[in-house]
Amino acid sequence: MELLLGSSPLPSDTTTGKPDGVPVPAYNGSNIGTFLEPFGKYDLLEYMNNYWIAQNQDNPGFWGHEFSKHATCFSTFNVPCYGPQYRKHEEVVDFFETAIRYYKRFPTFDWLEEVDITPSNCTTYSYEDIRDPLVKQHGGLPFIGCTGPRYNTTEAGKNSTDNGYTVLSEVWYYEYVYGRPQEMNTISVNASATYYTNCAKAEGAIHYPERTNGSVRVPTLPY
Repeated sequence: MELLLGSSPLPSDTTTGKPDGVPVPAYNGSNIGTFLEPFGKYDLLEYMNNYWIAQNQDNPGFWGHEFSKHATCFSTFNVPCYGPQYRKHEEVVDFFETAIRYYKRFPTFDWLEEVDITPSNCTTYSYEDIRDPLVKQHGGLPFIGCTGPRYNTTEAGKNSTDNGYTVLSEVWYYEYVYGRPQEMNTISVNASATYYTNCAKAEGAIHYPERTNGSVRVPTLPY
């Protein structure tokens, strides 16, 4: 499970986001939203249009890419697994409902706010400040990702050997799934021991900035 703290980026063209990853073909199908409507999933569609927003492209095109890239990782979203009662595009509805349920399971913004870690353009945080409450709430150690300048290139990090990045950008949660992912029967596990974070470890090195005025659309329904 991945949570991006900013708007969703342009989708990567490989399974890993790296040049040597398995290519993900561009989605060229129908508007994904039209797949949800016959199932009466207007609430799901409204939620996705509020919180699963694309950057520099239309939302349905982005959703199509996400389905092509991620739903194919699990055989339980394959059409033959639905048996003789299968309805056309049922696996698409299942995938997006499942993704949203997992997203709601990890209210990262709220977990951080509970320990007074909130977006600020003047306060900075240490890696442990962010890591510890997330571990407590989730039960496993997530990957915490940062962007921005490397700490040892900043004035605060001058002469430091810490070359981690300094702007909080994303959190990836890891879980083992028992049975179908759709059933939400999981156990929390730690991120890879070789890649817990790319953020700076120096005290107070991480910025969690406020969003720029006008960069966020006011949602029409609660989170």
